[in-house]
Amino acid sequence: MQTPEDKIKECYRVLGKAGSNIVWEILRQSDKFYQWDHYPKGDVYDSETHCQYYYHAHNPEASDRLPEHGHFHIFIRKPGIPKKIKAATLPTAWQVPDNTQELCHLIAIAMDDKGFPIRLFTVNRWVTAESWYHAKDVIKLLDLFAIDHTWPSWPTNIWLTEMVKIHKLTIIELIKKRDKALKAWQKKYPNVNPYEDRNLEILSCRNL
Repeated sequence: MQTPEDKIKECYRVLGKAGSNIVWEILRQSDKFYQWDHYPKGDVYDSETHCQYYYHAHNPEASDRLPEHGHFHIFIRKPGIPKKIKAATLPTAWQVPDNTQELCHLIAIAMDDKGFPIRLFTVNRWVTAESWYHAKDVIKLLDLFAIDHTWPSWPTNIWLTEMVKIHKLTIIELIKKRDKALKAWQKKYPNVNPYEDRNLEILSCRNL
């Protein structure tokens, strides 16, 4: 039986034979690659697991960001979240904006220009316009992440699914640090909504 590590190696092997890589499998669906746009267009969504992901890039010259080609954001939407797990109840002053989507961001994976992962990181709520779930609940959702179809790339879908498994302990640590960073920011700036503060974007990070 293949381990998650075996499956990832197999993804690299078959993509290498075709002269492709994890990221190119996503970008080749479009004619041009623009900063901030989601790739592929419309994101990737599994209607059975209700898991979702997209790839995009920010301004590489931004002084407050670590070098990368771009990154994957991975989520699970509300229909895939067990009913006993509820979004966090936040103070009235920190109400959820109108653009908030009923989904939970699990982790982001930064990639280099050769299509290999270089770091894992978590982000603030405003970055992905998500519902907010406390760390203890996000951690329970990690085992549910799976993209189990072939579009737009079977190897990339398998790779993302297995990456969450392989790095689960690191992701758990980062999710816990995410909540601690928000509490520290709230204490430092008590009159500011920490979930919508544009000065607080990346909450935790670990190089691979």
